[in-house]
Amino acid sequence: MPELHDLTAIEQLAALRAREVSPAELSAHYLDRIARLDGDVGAFVEVTADAALARARSMTDQEPDGALWGLPFADKDLVARAGVATRFGSRLHADFVAEETADQAAVLDEAGGISLGKTSTPEFGMTGYTETRIGPPTRDPWDPGNGAGGSSGGAAAAVAAGLLPLAPGSDAGGSIRIPAATVGVVGIKPSRGRVPFASGLDVPGGLAVAGPIARTVADAALLLDVQVAGRPYAYATAAPGTAPFRDATEHLAQRARIGVTTVSPWDEDEDIRLDAEAARAVEVATGLFAEGHDVDAFAWRPEGYASMFTTLWRTSAARMALTDADLERVEPITAWLAREGRRLSGQEVLDALAAATVFERETITAFAPFDAVLTPALALPARPVGWFDAEDAQENFAQQVCYAPYSSFVNVAGLPAVVVPVTTDASGHPVCIQLIGKPGGEWTVIALAAELERRAGRMPKPPIWSR
Repeated sequence: MPELHDLTAIEQLAALRAREVSPAELSAHYLDRIARLDGDVGAFVEVTADAALARARSMTDQEPDGALWGLPFADKDLVARAGVATRFGSRLHADFVAEETADQAAVLDEAGGISLGKTSTPEFGMTGYTETRIGPPTRDPWDPGNGAGGSSGGAAAAVAAGLLPLAPGSDAGGSIRIPAATVGVVGIKPSRGRVPFASGLDVPGGLAVAGPIARTVADAALLLDVQVAGRPYAYATAAPGTAPFRDATEHLAQRARIGVTTVSPWDEDEDIRLDAEAARAVEVATGLFAEGHDVDAFAWRPEGYASMFTTLWRTSAARMALTDADLERVEPITAWLAREGRRLSGQEVLDALAAATVFERETITAFAPFDAVLTPALALPARPVGWFDAEDAQENFAQQVCYAPYSSFVNVAGLPAVVVPVTTDASGHPVCIQLIGKPGGEWTVIALAAELERRAGRMPKPPIWSR
């Protein structure tokens, strides 16, 4: 007899609708796991057990209504929820309690989801790892000596450890895909403009978008559909996880053309070294796709990316409302990025934005012959806690680039991407690849990821799963 967390999110929704389990029972199950196990993971910075159970119990006599009806999730700690501490991963906001609920949380509430609290994030979501001065680090459930990536590190670790069935995240430079790949689960970064409440269209360079993290491609597709449509028509009248996902996978019954590259736009500026297991995952995925699709290696040699992206990232940091006194209290990497950003001239920022537009056009053109482009998800396996330099911010930034050189350019180009596990290393840890789609081509890469998932077979769970 499987435990409730052994079921996929879609299976849990089916059990809720069939009254085989109540929303209160399901929430209590996850809250118990969080209480027992999160001390070893550090996925949560706030657990709102009383509010979650009260909401769940209020649903007991209701008719199921909404795509996520009765399903637990948790808000990333960059997302405000009224009456709940929202710390943004920073000691500057250690005592801040939001008065209003942000759209990113309200949409999931309206779909019937039940928030269990806040998942951990690095300070202001600025780094690809989740270690802060405000709390313990977030750890890879496979090996507590390693970090879980970032910035949606808590969300990914909670899903991988069976503390949540799925979780929302956000991604400005890889912040969904980096932690999902680090802990071996599925993460989707949508196209720029796809998710209405976090489209990327209102920030410099259009980098930051919201998206889902889950254990299966179908579960992630379900959450993405909710984030896009709010109250999705497909799930209001059909069994959860059927219509759009099935239509997409059937649509790709024909052959697709898939490009394969291990080139990153950082190669000319940083010493990028691809780990053997990451390279093997690309080879395995290539072989699996070759059985039914046209797969071609292609030469992609982008130039001038490092300077442009570094300027955009510093510009984003410079926009944060931090006083000089605040800069003395934040993490060194945050202070460095903000100060460097404030030193930029208007001309330098405009030049970087113009270069980003050129890069977007050139990348879309280079990828245009393909239905999807396959790359490594990460260059290196999960990094030990403390591996990223806590004092030398410039070295820290370079380390992040060497860890995840295949992520940020997808944000600059505004393209959709999915990371999905396809192999395991010698320890049994899942290893992911990345599939990048055309503008607005979420369902194509989701369908291809689902095909890979099916052909690769069921991935193992970390030891903490069965505790």
